Amino acid sequence: MDNTSTQSSAAQPSDKHTSSSHPAKRKAWLLGTTLLFILLLAGYLIYWFLVLRYQEYTDDAYVVGLQVPVVAQTTGNVTQVNFENTDLVRAGDVLVVLDKTNAELAYAQARHDLAATVRQTQELYYNRDQLSAVIAQKNVLLNQAKSDYARRSVLGQRGTISKEDLQHSREAVEEAQASLNASVQQFNATKALLKTTALADQPAILQAADKVRDAWITLQRTQIRSPFTGYVSRRNVQVGAQVSPNASLMAIVPAEPVWIDANFKETQLSDVRIGQPVTITSDFYGSKVIFNGTVAGLDMGTGSAFSLLPAQNATGNWIKVVQRLPVRVELDPQQIAKYPLRIGLSMNVTIETKNTDGQVLANVQRDTPAFKSDVLIPDLAPVNVVIAQIITDNAS
Repeated sequence: MDNTSTQSSAAQPSDKHTSSSHPAKRKAWLLGTTLLFILLLAGYLIYWFLVLRYQEYTDDAYVVGLQVPVVAQTTGNVTQVNFENTDLVRAGDVLVVLDKTNAELAYAQARHDLAATVRQTQELYYNRDQLSAVIAQKNVLLNQAKSDYARRSVLGQRGTISKEDLQHSREAVEEAQASLNASVQQFNATKALLKTTALADQPAILQAADKVRDAWITLQRTQIRSPFTGYVSRRNVQVGAQVSPNASLMAIVPAEPVWIDANFKETQLSDVRIGQPVTITSDFYGSKVIFNGTVAGLDMGTGSAFSLLPAQNATGNWIKVVQRLPVRVELDPQQIAKYPLRIGLSMNVTIETKNTDGQVLANVQRDTPAFKSDVLIPDLAPVNVVIAQIITDNAS
């Protein structure tokens, strides 16, 4: 019993020490947790104060780019389709070929009409020279008739010729004068048509030449070309189809330029300015690819204002809805070349709004075209050579 009481008395101090150590550990853990939470909260507040309060974020943003429609400019049957969806095409490539039989016939007819017009106009020059000679001849005849009449008048006064002969002589003068007047009028009319204008610049020839150009342009438009370098999309033209002017055949989507329309809430835009830097990630590439951009401008209306059916808020049960305004973000072309984006992809956009020195609205007018293509402008040099040759061949 002595041993048992001794062991019991020895265990009591140990239990008291163990029970007293638990509150101390718990207090230390709570204190450490509280300090850690305070440090994290302080760190977040500092980070918010230095960084986050100058950032505006939205995931309501999408890639936007050009969707260039390819349309027919003349009527014809499709004989050839050279590209399919997703194919790469270069500016000027022939996308679709139409039957050109009718266009070739019209072009040939216009050339024939020009040749005939040149010959007819050239004939006016010949007639003008001929009429000039005729006028000179009739002047001689008129002078002869006047001399004859004067001589006969003297003889008539002497009574050596009859009054009838004198009357015939007077009528001959009048007839010669009338014939001369008619020739002069013809000459003046021809001269008025020709004036001092060169043969190639005569209105009739210019009009016929324009018809040749028009027929040649129509012939060229049987080959429908790509206005930009890009990728074929939405192809709906088929071989054998009859197409008419303005019929949509396909679309060309250039890989660049592309930009982002980021739809921010109106409450986020008070500090957004043109030129502010933008950080962007895409769901397509994930967070491993970060795009750098710049605020290019803020749209002049919200999405609801420009919708097909704008909201009518003048009602009794009106409920306020925070509106979103599209912000256009320009991207770095080098990054787009390395990581190409597709139209319509979702993007995550963060604008750094610390620097508010920029403009809310652009105050500098663009001095160059936003987009331009010279492919659709026909080069008339080849047909002008043909026209000049036709004029030369038929004017000799």
